[in-house]
Amino acid sequence: MATLALYPVLPDDAPVAALLKAAHFAAVKHRFQQRKDGGTPYINHPLGVATLLAAEGGVTDVAVLQAAVLHDTVEDTDTTPDEIREHFGERVALIVAEVTDDKHLPSAERKQKQVETAPHKSHGAQLVKLADKLYNLRDLTRKAPTGWTAQRIQAYFAWSKRVTDGCKHANAQLAAKLDELYEHGEFEFDGVKYKCLPQ
Repeated sequence: MATLALYPVLPDDAPVAALLKAAHFAAVKHRFQQRKDGGTPYINHPLGVATLLAAEGGVTDVAVLQAAVLHDTVEDTDTTPDEIREHFGERVALIVAEVTDDKHLPSAERKQKQVETAPHKSHGAQLVKLADKLYNLRDLTRKAPTGWTAQRIQAYFAWSKRVTDGCKHANAQLAAKLDELYEHGEFEFDGVKYKCLPQ
């Protein structure tokens, strides 16, 4: 892709350049996509996940932040694992692979697999998983995706807790923010307030 060729990833890239090149790569790959609310550019999500890791989780590992920016490229675009490896190296590719769902599996099986595998992922993948879920859950408290019901939002919270409970030891700051949201979080749907996670 021509625009990607403008900023080739180089072995001696400074950390800031390496991270920005990953962001540029993700922006090109997600450029035609939107979030499930039907109006937000999709790239807001991976950039937000990486920002959340750095600003709220205190993560400074550039490979983890690159993987956060790139975490949906293989799952949701035409990007291949080999492409991630070629551009960003083995470690970033491995983290992205760990957080990529197999779209050939039924949705329920993919969700169960996330619950089962979360405790066994690498530390970097667990960090991305925590931040990804926290970002998505906060999004749900702001605006429901098109076609969702209040009960579906609550079910997503319940499932997310099962996933994050298996890896929250990876980052105490993010774990605390998730626990606060699970315990006290609320959202509004059709003018009615709901607990994010009913007791």
